[in-house]
Amino acid sequence: MITIPHKAKQFAVFIVKLLIVTAAFYFIYNQLVHNDKLDWTKFMAKLQEKQSVAGILFLLSFSVANRYLEILKWQNLVSFFKPISIGESTKQVLGALTAGIFTPNGLGEYAGKALFFEKIKTKKIIFLNLICNGIQMILTVIFGTVGLFVLGYWKWASAIILLLLLFYLVAVISKNIKIKGYSIQKLTHKINEIPKRIHQKNMLLATCRYLVFSHQYYFLFLAFDVDLPYLTMMATIATVYFLASSLPSFQFLDFAVKGSMAVFFFGKLGVNEWIVVFISTLMWFLNVVLPVVIGSYYVLKFKPKWK
Repeated sequence: MITIPHKAKQFAVFIVKLLIVTAAFYFIYNQLVHNDKLDWTKFMAKLQEKQSVAGILFLLSFSVANRYLEILKWQNLVSFFKPISIGESTKQVLGALTAGIFTPNGLGEYAGKALFFEKIKTKKIIFLNLICNGIQMILTVIFGTVGLFVLGYWKWASAIILLLLLFYLVAVISKNIKIKGYSIQKLTHKINEIPKRIHQKNMLLATCRYLVFSHQYYFLFLAFDVDLPYLTMMATIATVYFLASSLPSFQFLDFAVKGSMAVFFFGKLGVNEWIVVFISTLMWFLNVVLPVVIGSYYVLKFKPKWK
């Protein structure tokens, strides 16, 4: 059996880390520079007109809060089997975000977080990440459906509720059916193994994160002089976020998907397309690009726990 020298292994790991970071930055650069819908002249003119250090710091504070709440969520869930510090949770969340930026629906995050733990804990980490993202998706569906009702899309909202009820009935009927040794009953049992206090804290943090993210969107529209009633604005944001999150996409294309949805719904409310596109891009920049830049440091410093 051929044994690979330790130095060669270290070099191979370094090359992989460098490729991940380089690819992440390339995708970010490519989307910002080669997007025909972004009129940078208009944006710079608007920025100079509205320039305010306090305003920029205010909007940045939402991005910090958004990611910090995600870090707290992960720390809370991992405490189920191993207490970790805020620093360690930050490293895992941001490092995994960077690794998952060019994977469908951020699936790379699951593998990224698993690499921070021993190989024997891989299934447990993937399961906890599913719980972490699952509660966020549930809130997105709830708020998004309410948003559709508020905006008057009764048929769409009713169809979603009927689909959810159908899914629930199928889940109840087939809860004992096993697929490769797994069943809904077994999954429910696994979820119930996690203490209620952890679930409750996870739900609270997820709700706060949703409200932070959606209100950052709201205040950006106000900064661009979009004057719409608060309820209409928040319902539209909830609808856009829900429908965009339901589509398969890549993290680096997130703003394009959400931007297309936003253009459709906000266009019906009379908001200029270029403003909607720029706000979607700014949301992506503030909540994905900046964390990925920080996460790149953790990727380069990463030392895998797997042997």
